[in-house]
Amino acid sequence: MGKSCVFVALGANLPSPWGPPRATLEAALEHLCGDGIGLVARSPWYETAPVPDLDQPWYVNGVARLDTALSPEALLARLHALEEAFGRVRRQRWEARAIDLDLIDHCGLVRLEGAPLLPHPRMDQRAFVLMPLADVAPDWRHPVDGRPIAELLVALPPGQRIRRLSPDA
Repeated sequence: MGKSCVFVALGANLPSPWGPPRATLEAALEHLCGDGIGLVARSPWYETAPVPDLDQPWYVNGVARLDTALSPEALLARLHALEEAFGRVRRQRWEARAIDLDLIDHCGLVRLEGAPLLPHPRMDQRAFVLMPLADVAPDWRHPVDGRPIAELLVALPPGQRIRRLSPDA
């Protein structure tokens, strides 16, 4: 199909018409795949405290490894359209949301200007991105500085609360 080195982070902390956050993310992943996008792997789901530490429900987060020939721009457009179809309304930064889909890496492409920025800014500071990314790409390296994911995990800022959910939770 294309390249299987594309990674998308998924997150939600509010219910949607598809149900609670986990069900919403599973439905979104089903809707995303097809028409030029294949699912290579999906991490386990994690429950994470909001970052920054805000007074809102905890998130469900995960990472999907995709196979696609879509450009970063085309994939980002698909992600935004899917967010909109699932009820995402962007009002303010770090607000609670029914769905959040972020393109975090597109085959190691580095783009520091224009949309989408790649790799996703601040991904290397977020346990809710790195831990599930390590599940689907244990040999992944940061495209800018080349650090392996294991090193990035050790260097995470302290205090991020995250736990892996059981498969049947």
